[in-house]
Amino acid sequence: METDVLPPLVGLDPDEIRQALDLHPSFRGLQVFQWIAKGASSFDEMTNLSMADRECFAKKACLYSSSVTQTQRDPDGTVKLQIELKDGCCVETVLLTDRDGRKTACVSCQAGCGMACAFCQTGRLGLERNLSAGEIVEEFLYLEKAAGKLDNIVFMGMGEPLQNLDAIFKATSVLTNKKGRALSSRRITLSTCGLVKGIYELADRESGSGISIRLAVSLTTADAQLRERLMPVAKSNPLPELKKAISYYTEKTGKRVTLEAALLGGINTNRESADALKDFTSGLDVYINLIPWNPVPGLEFTTPSASECSRFLKMLEGAGLNAGLRTRRGSSISGACGQLGRTLKPSSRTTGTSN
Repeated sequence: METDVLPPLVGLDPDEIRQALDLHPSFRGLQVFQWIAKGASSFDEMTNLSMADRECFAKKACLYSSSVTQTQRDPDGTVKLQIELKDGCCVETVLLTDRDGRKTACVSCQAGCGMACAFCQTGRLGLERNLSAGEIVEEFLYLEKAAGKLDNIVFMGMGEPLQNLDAIFKATSVLTNKKGRALSSRRITLSTCGLVKGIYELADRESGSGISIRLAVSLTTADAQLRERLMPVAKSNPLPELKKAISYYTEKTGKRVTLEAALLGGINTNRESADALKDFTSGLDVYINLIPWNPVPGLEFTTPSASECSRFLKMLEGAGLNAGLRTRRGSSISGACGQLGRTLKPSSRTTGTSN
């Protein structure tokens, strides 16, 4: 394929595009950058460039390095794309639409995931590699092609974002560039399974970067022993250290942190779990987002009933905690939280993929 040998331009800023294409005058780099932000798929669509320039540029570079290989749509408005990267790895990215019609891109930052959370499909794949900034931007632009202009971006897809912060900051810098896509810097969220060192780094890097990234932490439970069984990362990132890191992030950025809890039927929805959450959140400025577990074939967990979820929410609210229950979306196309990776097609370059 031509895109295997030509350098892609998606994910580059105007000056980097100018250098890649050896453009003179330099404003041509901005023109190409703006066309990419508008969703152009080829140089032929860049009508304010001469035919000779377009033909010349097409010999030097391509726009995208990846391709959409599957599109699935849920009746609730969720859209899931399977994207094949240039080396044969596959990732999935999801468009979520809330009750008010706001559209959010849930993008992946890694091919696979090495965190091995017991209740997550993606964690069963193992980690193949980090995505580049360009590949992350491509996910966002592909979703806009499929569903129109998006309002938010969340790094909650496949992979652990704090293991790929350089690419995430570069991608958000490109997407928030006011001369291009101009996504609001207030509409970016990153979800981590709880890498303490990474949370400190995120808080420090935001200062002076011009990029504002909200933090969500996949806590699941504040019972230390249970969390270590469900989330192996907890062994090297214990709850007391995680709490200190969350507090540091809030103090450094002034932003509230979201704690996400995947509710597993009969496991983390009892009074003891509620009390543990109360103790852990004492002194923290957090919102607790309860997420009923989305089924994954081969895993023996169960989705809690509506009454079980409601009862647990009332326990938290009764303890004075700020909590809510997330509406489930995209489960019919395996596009809900914890389900990504179920529809990846086999590839000789990827490991542990499932159909």
